Amino acid sequence: MITREDIRELAHFHSDGHENCAISFYFEPRTPLDKSHREEAILVKDLVRNALHDVEKQGKNGGVKADLDRILILAENLHGNQARAKAVFACASRHFWREFDLPAQLPGTQLFVNRRFHMKPLAQVLGAQPWLWVALVDREKARFFDLRLDELRERTGLFHTPAVDQPLRNGHVKYQGGHAQRRIQDDALHHFKAVAEHLREALEKGICEKLIIGCHDTNWHNFESHLHPYVMERLLGRFSTDVSRITNDQIKEQAGRLWRDSIDRRRHELVGEVLDQARSNGRGVTGLRRVLRSLELGEVQTLLVGEGFSHAAVECTGCGHLDAHMVHYCAACGRGTRELEDAMDAIIPIAIRRDIELFYVKDDPAFDSAGNIAALLRFRSDQSNGHALSVAS
Repeated sequence: MITREDIRELAHFHSDGHENCAISFYFEPRTPLDKSHREEAILVKDLVRNALHDVEKQGKNGGVKADLDRILILAENLHGNQARAKAVFACASRHFWREFDLPAQLPGTQLFVNRRFHMKPLAQVLGAQPWLWVALVDREKARFFDLRLDELRERTGLFHTPAVDQPLRNGHVKYQGGHAQRRIQDDALHHFKAVAEHLREALEKGICEKLIIGCHDTNWHNFESHLHPYVMERLLGRFSTDVSRITNDQIKEQAGRLWRDSIDRRRHELVGEVLDQARSNGRGVTGLRRVLRSLELGEVQTLLVGEGFSHAAVECTGCGHLDAHMVHYCAACGRGTRELEDAMDAIIPIAIRRDIELFYVKDDPAFDSAGNIAALLRFRSDQSNGHALSVAS
């Protein structure tokens, strides 16, 4: 499972000087035309040959050939990995090699050689996925699962064993009738309180960011009453289940449905909000130039990008300033610039390093007409400074 630390490591990577030595390889499995799976290997060989040709034209490869040869060997054995996609990030000159299994949701098998890792396909798969917990709760036990990129991993649970009534010497039970029933109810309430507190602590400590709960309808009211408002704010949904009988596949199916529903609602709300805020000169900006400016000022809270958005830009070789205008010299420091085929190659690592929420938007005409890229801001520096600065269109 790819972790937050893995993603940050990739986002911070930057090759030295002007040398292109950062390799990003994405393998998306597909239904083979024959049992030999040779078409996948042939595709990878073509990608490797083209990449090596492009690097050799620059007169140096920074150890790229060694990494590409290793990717070829890896690709030969990927035919048994049909249920999962694969991502590889490598730089031989820095002794860097990372492999990750991913859900088979990549746009295709691709290979990139650049100064930084190409993270756009990875960001499209991850989207705005939080670090998600699924909690299964009944009157006697609670099971906790990490759910990330279609991988489900169970954590240590909480289990309550009801006390057993001890018979007295005359053979009667110590608690009878209503007393026994009340004790069973009290035991369940204490268990629900302990589970609710465990969830609150996990969220406050950052062990998880969002939560989905599986709990039978007959228990939900009593359990819900103990959940802290902080937990309820981060609860994406609840499904009814028998905790003892549900399978891992059923957990993934139920939680995945609730997650997709919640993210669709959130995306729709954010698009409406950012467009409204931009129109009113509030906490919203649209278009690449305005988004780049807000990123540079540290204003961005949430970034929204059209699924097929791509735009050339330039990057300063000195200060790293990004500009949507294809200028030869940096407007900020005067140093020379280098061309970026896609501005998102630089924007996505910035968003990851700064914990900016990232959403991909698909099939939204209003968003498309607004430039296909937008940002919801934490603040506007021009307004917080007490005066408005005009931004060129």
